[in-house]
Amino acid sequence: MAKVKFDGVIEAVRYNSDGQIAWVRAYERRGPTFSDRVLLDRSSLIERLKARKRFVIGQRKPLWASTFDTASSLQLIQRGGRELIVTGATSADHDSLDGAPLI
Repeated sequence: MAKVKFDGVIEAVRYNSDGQIAWVRAYERRGPTFSDRVLLDRSSLIERLKARKRFVIGQRKPLWASTFDTASSLQLIQRGGRELIVTGATSADHDSLDGAPLI
């Protein structure tokens, strides 16, 4: 099985009261390894997704350096004239990162 490449791993998410992502806690690829935890606001995450960066939901494996347990990929979709960040096939009318712990 081929190893799936990704540019970032979302570890946790914080939503605003209107259902939009306020920020996410993530790791970003830095060459052959990953960064320490970084906080990305919604606009920074959208910017990266528009640049075709691939982000997944996941957790770093303890004591395994840049190895992650990953789940679903993020998608940037258009719905009702708005940009939404979602995972999987969803009919949500707000951002929805299923599988990402809330913080």
